[in-house]
Amino acid sequence: MVSSERLLTVVSPDSLPVKRLIQEAKDRAMLIDASFGRKTRAVLVMDTDHVILSAVSPEAIAKRLNGSKDAADTREEEE
Repeated sequence: MVSSERLLTVVSPDSLPVKRLIQEAKDRAMLIDASFGRKTRAVLVMDTDHVILSAVSPEAIAKRLNGSKDAADTREEEE
């Protein structure tokens, strides 16, 4: 679980700047891999300078943050 108040942004891991951000966080020991060995679909950047890798898509995270009723459906689709 991540505190939504500490979350700055949720981005896709595909772009080169995000890949650099991930590598820099890893070098500084500020990277948290919460993907549990699955493909990384989203990168969460926190105000504490931590970078979190997630197997949940950015769209699904946005729905969960907004309290959408479809969040449970999205969770089932990803499993």
